[in-house]
Amino acid sequence: MDVDEQYTTTVPIHKTMEDKLRSKLNVVHVDFVDTSGNCGSSYAVTIVSPDFAKKITLQRHKLVNQILSEEIAQLHAFSQKTLTPEQWEKEKK
Repeated sequence: MDVDEQYTTTVPIHKTMEDKLRSKLNVVHVDFVDTSGNCGSSYAVTIVSPDFAKKITLQRHKLVNQILSEEIAQLHAFSQKTLTPEQWEKEKK
């Protein structure tokens, strides 16, 4: 088993996804919720980034889907909520 295989088999997929998002976007906050009953095959994620400013929801979701395409293909379900920091602050109140 090479290092890449070992990394993908020992690191939970949500951690791999978070690392990829943080490497490609200016992430202020990210929260993964396992919606599969803890088997790790379905996730709901909230991503907060100023990179989403001036993008409609569809553009935001396409961007995330492109970044996480390999990981999403391994899941049964993936839902996302993409917010700017300003939107996130309003939602927290």
